Amino acid sequence: MHIGHLLLANKLFVAPMAGVTDRPFRQLCKRLGAGYAVSEMVSSRPDLWHTAKTTRRADHAGESGPIAVQIAGTDPALMADAARHNIDGGAQIIDINMGCPAKKVCNQWAGSALMQDEPLALAIVQAVVAACAPRNVPVSVKMRSGWNPSNRNAVTLARRFEAAGVQMLTVHGRTREQGYRGEAEYDTIAAVKTAVSIPVVANGDITTPQRARDVLALTRADAVMLGRAAQGRPWIFREVAHFLVTGSLLAPPLVAEVRHLLLDHLQDHYAFYGDFLGVRSARKHIGWYVKTLPGATAFRQHLNLLDDCGQQWRAVADYFDDLAVRMDRIPAEAEPHHNDTALETVT
Repeated sequence: MHIGHLLLANKLFVAPMAGVTDRPFRQLCKRLGAGYAVSEMVSSRPDLWHTAKTTRRADHAGESGPIAVQIAGTDPALMADAARHNIDGGAQIIDINMGCPAKKVCNQWAGSALMQDEPLALAIVQAVVAACAPRNVPVSVKMRSGWNPSNRNAVTLARRFEAAGVQMLTVHGRTREQGYRGEAEYDTIAAVKTAVSIPVVANGDITTPQRARDVLALTRADAVMLGRAAQGRPWIFREVAHFLVTGSLLAPPLVAEVRHLLLDHLQDHYAFYGDFLGVRSARKHIGWYVKTLPGATAFRQHLNLLDDCGQQWRAVADYFDDLAVRMDRIPAEAEPHHNDTALETVT
């Protein structure tokens, strides 16, 4: 599929997740079958552009393209400036955040809070498109189905955004009020796909290859975006890709392969963050990898006592060496329970 003039490798996307989808994680997911990944959210405030956090979030050195940067804010002029600033830094696609449900973002009327103010949301889109068009940089928007169940306005906004020049839309099938609670609904995503001619990406509760197939069939979306399902299981992208082509499931990865993937991931992570932040921020990634494995609780408790990258890396290596004695493959993750009505055919 394309976004504007850019060809994407496939229809499997990595969701932007603050504190998760840094450059090492994006590169790993792309290596394992993701066709597209969006950076962590970058603030539109100029006073934050040169902080250590934002500088890391805007670091795409060595990353395969296209490079997509998500920007967040509430002022159209500042959002346009942020788009230009990130294009200067290498961004090839600018994504506007209208989907984040976090209170610290919505309390500033950014993220999904913008869906409550349709004129402002449209003004931001128009300003960003005007800034990007002369540089031939496509603009996408990530949003939710609406602010709350009584105000699902994604279809209305989708039409307006397309008319303003947006070239791709991602819709998370929850309202802002839901956060990440409950189950995603796909009727709104299907309605958005029917309402516009630009590519539409389905997001929310896509946790298995079978689920990806069903959501694509139900919504007729052009692509699916996976977020939390990839935490600790980045190989899910190749599993989905294989299933969509062949209809058969890949065998779960070998323990030896996951050991290799995680240790490589940690080396990249340490190099990216440095020793002090690297060992601490790696704990959550390691925890996701091992959460369903034998002895995970005791191992995580031990891991939290280590504050040296070398010690942490060695502990992970030893854990997986011991695990390989007991099992050949990582157990397949069971599909979470979903409400069957969420997958009824939309007419």
